Amino acid sequence: MPDAPYIFDVTQANFDQVVLEGSRERPVLVDFWAAWCQPCQMLMPVLAKLAAAYGGRFILAKINSDEQQALASRYGIRSLPTVMLFRHGKPVDQFMGVQPESTIRALLEKHLPRPSDKQRATAQAQLAAGDAEGALASLQAALAEDADNQAIKIDIARALMALGRADEADETLKTLPMDLHQEEEVQRLEALVQFARVAARGEELQKLEAQVEAGDNPEALHRVAAARILSEDYEAALSLLLRLMQKHRKYADEAGHKGLLAAFELLGAQHPLVKEYRRKMVSLLY
Repeated sequence: MPDAPYIFDVTQANFDQVVLEGSRERPVLVDFWAAWCQPCQMLMPVLAKLAAAYGGRFILAKINSDEQQALASRYGIRSLPTVMLFRHGKPVDQFMGVQPESTIRALLEKHLPRPSDKQRATAQAQLAAGDAEGALASLQAALAEDADNQAIKIDIARALMALGRADEADETLKTLPMDLHQEEEVQRLEALVQFARVAARGEELQKLEAQVEAGDNPEALHRVAAARILSEDYEAALSLLLRLMQKHRKYADEAGHKGLLAAFELLGAQHPLVKEYRRKMVSLLY
């Protein structure tokens, strides 16, 4: 039973129900604590106060790490207190040690349901169906009603990219708070935007492709490589960027080297092409 309407003592027996299944409906803040841990005793009233203040918008789950060692081990708990926020069945954020109420509120606000969520979902469906104009209109309306929801701006940038408006997408991403620029999702989108801004298209692409076949024109290598990225022909793109780096190292502020790094960001560190071309890039550097 909860010791307050939105606060639960969680054990191995009810973890799946309270935390994993519960987090599919609303965020669950999981506090790993122990009776001997003085910082835990300091943090617990702050968390309880927030649970009451938010009135059920999130659930607070308390796990005694000494008594529930299997759960602590399962989530790699190494110091106390450790607080994890679960959403849709998995941890999506966390902090360790005693934190001020304002910091915890900021973490919660990133993950709590918002009034604009339904509009975002509608816009995402429109974008997936190919209606980028409709998606953009829906997202702009959502942002007008919920100006603090930074995730809407990320969706707007995606819609603008789908419409071929890379410069506007770039300007939109620049308005995001600094911490969001560290998010993998945003970094990949930023990389895609930079390629879109230089990619050749249409007849111009055909002309530059002919120049690439005939020789090592740096502009042609750069802009055709960017076009290959946008068409998801990643191996061809990486090959052209490596060639640009090898033949014209200083071109456009080391566009070949920077383009490779951006492509690696876009594809992710575990992609086999990234591993292959990172080795090739390093061999050119040293």
